[in-house]
Amino acid sequence: MAYELHYWPTIQGRGEFVRLALEAAGAPYIDVARGDEAKGQGVPAMMRILDDRKAPQPPFAPPFLKDGDLVIGQTAAILHHIAPELKLVARSERARVWTQQIQLTIADMVDEAHDTHHPIGVGLYYEDQKPEALRRAAEFCGARMPKFVAWFEHIVKHNPAGSRHLVGGKLSYADLSLFQLVEGLRYAFPRAAEKALAKAPLVLQLHDRVAALPKVAAYLRSTRRIPFNEQGIFRCYPELDLA
Repeated sequence: MAYELHYWPTIQGRGEFVRLALEAAGAPYIDVARGDEAKGQGVPAMMRILDDRKAPQPPFAPPFLKDGDLVIGQTAAILHHIAPELKLVARSERARVWTQQIQLTIADMVDEAHDTHHPIGVGLYYEDQKPEALRRAAEFCGARMPKFVAWFEHIVKHNPAGSRHLVGGKLSYADLSLFQLVEGLRYAFPRAAEKALAKAPLVLQLHDRVAALPKVAAYLRSTRRIPFNEQGIFRCYPELDLA
């Protein structure tokens, strides 16, 4: 049975971390909101689940995933759920917990990147909060981005199984998510990201190895990979790229 991924159809956003895991594993899935409304898919199908007032355990927001009759919200929780089946996490409990910790730290950085252009409220336009965005971006580019990147570099370097992966000696969903994080940073903050990543050669090597994986490379070339744009989490506003 195919997984059903529910996420906004025009942006990569947080749903892209789930898409990458599914694509890298060659798992069958339906990107529901990008489907044909005439066939019961599209955004209305996603909204029916979000707006279901009778659901006892409703997801708060996209992305969420349906696996049979199980509905899982939150990117990190989705990945934690599907990774064993997709063979994208090691079997030991220690490794699973560590992989989840890395994923949650990636999520923290994603949130901080988002908040550079929406520091006051998500219900406001970027144009309504430009002065605050400039201050937030200066802090993110100057202090937070280097700190996060240095932590990722440290854990790759000190992986007991070698520096090809974040956890153990095989590909995990954390590797895929770090790849996506680097992609987003390079799009949104090209100058600041180049400066921070120059001090993280092992992170860049891991990124390049993930990009070269046959299934990932095929996905990146396909129309299934939505281009970055200024409606998603990573937005390229040159005035916020404060290297």
